[in-house]
Amino acid sequence: MKVLMLNRRALAVLCLSLLAAPSWAQSTNAGDTPPPVSASAETAEAVPEQILVVAQKPGPGMWKVSKGEHVLWIFGTYSPLPTRMAWRSHEVEAVIGRSQEYLPPPSSKLEMSYFQTALALPSLIGVNRNPNDATLRDVLPPEVYARWLPLKEKYLPKNKEKDRPLFVAYELFGAAMKQAGLMTGNDVRKQVEKMVAQKKLKVTPTLYQLKVDNPRQLVQEFKKSPLEDVACFSYTLKQLETDIEAMRVRAHAWATGDIEVIRRLDFSEQESCSNAIRNSAVLREHPAFQGAEEKHRAMWLANAEAALARNASTFAVLPMKDLLDPKGLMAALAAKGYTVAQPE
Repeated sequence: MKVLMLNRRALAVLCLSLLAAPSWAQSTNAGDTPPPVSASAETAEAVPEQILVVAQKPGPGMWKVSKGEHVLWIFGTYSPLPTRMAWRSHEVEAVIGRSQEYLPPPSSKLEMSYFQTALALPSLIGVNRNPNDATLRDVLPPEVYARWLPLKEKYLPKNKEKDRPLFVAYELFGAAMKQAGLMTGNDVRKQVEKMVAQKKLKVTPTLYQLKVDNPRQLVQEFKKSPLEDVACFSYTLKQLETDIEAMRVRAHAWATGDIEVIRRLDFSEQESCSNAIRNSAVLREHPAFQGAEEKHRAMWLANAEAALARNASTFAVLPMKDLLDPKGLMAALAAKGYTVAQPE
């Protein structure tokens, strides 16, 4: 997703499409933006308005998962990155060239018929609004609202303050990244998948489908229910107040393959926005979403193990945070007896 100010309908659809996506599998929401690194942080006002990188960058090395002579190579993606960054990795091209199969990042979608979708669409109107016509001033703690006002003036002066904090956080972060010359898009993944298509690799997706019998009712209940999204909103403000320059540092580290900088990142806070949706009472009580994270995780691991068993070389892409999490997918493969080697 390129950093653009998402319109309200796009945000509503995004909200539905990511309702139960496991935290480790999400890569297109505000919760996936990098966390603060206070040592190199500066105020938002001190950051240049544009960051352009036009030289080719190699990107990071790859994780190597092996058992005997069979190898799974995993490339870690990262965001935000500089707008118009020219990226090319001869190492990635070489691995794709000798691989037999590609595993894209996990994804999830709501399983609905065309008729169900048509019925649900009108109910999306207003899904971004606070219940009972409340404004940000009404739902935010006074100190958080006071921090929002200068950032609103800088990035979203036309915002009417009637949307839920979660949706405003999406818009605010997107506008700030665009102004700073950064993007949270998947352009690197698109380039990788272009190479995959050219080499005609077999593609095995990990797609978790959630069956919802009455999506219209689900949307209506979601619209009426409160969200615990103040933490998400406050975290987004914190990023834009102190962390834009640090984002540039981390983007450069990824682009030049400086894995040591990436390893030092703390991803503990970044789940606040995705958790605001997943932990809502409406979704916690819906049978389609119960146990979704464990099932999604098991699907990817099964696909990875099957690919390792049948191929001499398999290539995969995962968000960087999924590779570094001590309880993540790489740790799970290591626990199953596979040899896991991180890049130098």
